[in-house]
Amino acid sequence: MKKGDIIWALLFLVALTLFLVPSTREMILSASNVHHYISGFIKFAILATMGDVLGKRIVSGEYLLSSKTAWSALVWGIIGCMVTLVFPVFMGGAGQAQAGHLLPFFEVPVAQAIFGSSIMNLTFAPAMNTFHRLADLWIESKYNRENVTFKGLINRIDLGTFVTFNWLKVGIFFWIPVHSIVFLLPEDIRVAVAAFSSIALGIILSFAAKKGSEPAKITEEEELA
Repeated sequence: MKKGDIIWALLFLVALTLFLVPSTREMILSASNVHHYISGFIKFAILATMGDVLGKRIVSGEYLLSSKTAWSALVWGIIGCMVTLVFPVFMGGAGQAQAGHLLPFFEVPVAQAIFGSSIMNLTFAPAMNTFHRLADLWIESKYNRENVTFKGLINRIDLGTFVTFNWLKVGIFFWIPVHSIVFLLPEDIRVAVAAFSSIALGIILSFAAKKGSEPAKITEEEELA
């Protein structure tokens, strides 16, 4: 175990302890109930970035910290704001659909959680994943001092791998079960738990990169596309 592993583990334990100790948890939840988006931004910017950093360490053997890490944290923070909004939208929407007899098992919490998670991950999640991939490509191009158009970024996405792995495998077999469980938790801790679960996602995506699912380097022709 390297020094970086110890530091990462200590940071994780600190973050986990803050949510487990009643006094600090209440402070965090109180602030979250007042500043919803800021809280969602901070939780994902910290915890999801930790997952990214750990995943890259697993793949490369080293902790690779640079200006790209800060930009990635910003992107994760924006995703945290998205999650803060869409969680009540899809969970509440599933309940309304059940009440209107558009979905079965009205007033069955487990069914509502599964419906809300499934609809969210089959509709909203693909768009969010695409935003995340494009943002990562943009960060990479800027870090490498490459001039690239929006069309050029889109052309660099390996759609076959992206759709089958990110949208289908991760979305269906990872996020639908995870978010179904999250939606059964008290509403005020759902975003926090989702942020912790994003650590595991960072590791999953890094293994995907190791298998060659990362997009190729942007070519000169695509810069001008």
